Amino acid sequence: MKILARYLAKETLVSSLFVFTALMTLYAFFDLLNELGSLGQGGYGLLNILAFVALSVPGHVYELLPVAALIGTLFALARMVANSEFTIMLVSGISIQRVAGYLMGVGLLFTALTFVFGELIAPVSERYAQQVKLTATHALVAQAFRSGLWVRDGQSFINIREVTPGNELRDVNIYAFDDAFRLQKISHAKQGDYLRDNRWRLQDITETQFSNGNVSVSLKPEEVWRSVLTPGIMSVLLVAPEKMSASNLWSYIQHLRKNKQTTERYEIALWSKLFYPLSAPVMMLIALPFAYHRPRSGAVGARVFAGIMLGLGYHLLNRLFAYLGLLNDWPPLISAALPTLVFLLVAIAMIRKVQRQ
Repeated sequence: MKILARYLAKETLVSSLFVFTALMTLYAFFDLLNELGSLGQGGYGLLNILAFVALSVPGHVYELLPVAALIGTLFALARMVANSEFTIMLVSGISIQRVAGYLMGVGLLFTALTFVFGELIAPVSERYAQQVKLTATHALVAQAFRSGLWVRDGQSFINIREVTPGNELRDVNIYAFDDAFRLQKISHAKQGDYLRDNRWRLQDITETQFSNGNVSVSLKPEEVWRSVLTPGIMSVLLVAPEKMSASNLWSYIQHLRKNKQTTERYEIALWSKLFYPLSAPVMMLIALPFAYHRPRSGAVGARVFAGIMLGLGYHLLNRLFAYLGLLNDWPPLISAALPTLVFLLVAIAMIRKVQRQ
């Protein structure tokens, strides 16, 4: 049994690696074609494009591992069926439930790899990829509105006109209110640099105080400003929520809750981040009933194609449910977990149906 389990794992891994390499090459090629349209903007040259494409690879690894596991498992099992190897396994006493268990074990390896890339590698590489592009094209990180980026910090409202890829703030306006939301002070700084421990160094400051109907203006060359803003929070501007790490998402959600702002999009992204790695074992379970057939029954290609389409449908449904949950105010946990749970039940039902046949 151990020999057969190792053989099944080896065949599945080799096929999945082959499919994964093909998919990664295709995605990298599409990234290259897409970025060539920006060639020559500012200092964005061919080397910058290649660096951007290379730094985008870990994000694609995170996205493609479950899909590669599905297609690789389908091809491995179909080849074993065609060579009558799968039939010999069943005749030797291995039940289809045990085969499913072996596949789940291999799927957990894909789960671990997906989690490592999604939590530790992809968020960092994606941030550097965006920094490479923004720095070379002399672009800004974000301007949420025409007036710039707005952030709430306790009783203060912060307006930042520009954020550079190096997390340098430009044209910072801080509007400080009292408990009755009466304007007390307006501070304008031409530039801000992060120090540490939620502290920023503001430079060229103009401070306007409002007190008892009087207005006073003072100038300061430099001042240390303490704020909830950190480079980690600012990195939200560089990386889409779906590509952020779970730890950064959790920190940003707490920041939004503290300032009584909506968190649904980031909560859905957080739960999706936790559930998506589990899709690899589910994909492999889905592959099992599609590859399970008699060698001479025919329609092997149709079965494999149907399995691939079902798996890709799951991949797309995952994203669709995230948007539907956001639009319809569904609980974030339901929006993130429902596709995985539904397809897991479908896979179990299909395996039982195959077993009865």
